[in-house]
Amino acid sequence: MQMRMTAALAARVQQDLGPKFVKYSAVSVISVIVSQVTLVACHEFFGWDAAWSNITAVSLSSIPAYLLNRAWVWGKSGKSHFLKEVVPFWSMALLGLALSTWLVVLAARYWPGSTAAVSGANLAGFGLLWFGKFAVLEEILFKAGGIHDDDVAEERLAA
Repeated sequence: MQMRMTAALAARVQQDLGPKFVKYSAVSVISVIVSQVTLVACHEFFGWDAAWSNITAVSLSSIPAYLLNRAWVWGKSGKSHFLKEVVPFWSMALLGLALSTWLVVLAARYWPGSTAAVSGANLAGFGLLWFGKFAVLEEILFKAGGIHDDDVAEERLAA
């Protein structure tokens, strides 16, 4: 019995979650590039403090992250549902922002003037939340047949 359950789980991961995880990883790479370029530009070239540089970087990188995750990774199309998709996604972004900002402020305190330390702290903050965010996006936010899909189906029937 346990062998069948393990085989079924392995098959689901390989067929469904594997490709999503690869796409999610690609979106994360894009987000990291946008975030790091913005963070380094703000901190190193514009001379902003670590916290404001991080806030700007996270805010800007969250826009393509949401759009790409929703459309490309989870295959959602049409209008986003503000309360069921946008607010939870940005809440997770704010959690990452809070953790990464705390870490970049600490990095700036212990390694003053080091953009590399600030950048590493930002990466560490989001790295800690990365797997958990995938699980939330897969099982709750963009779940196939989820609450939002039912709303879309009802809207189509009413039209």
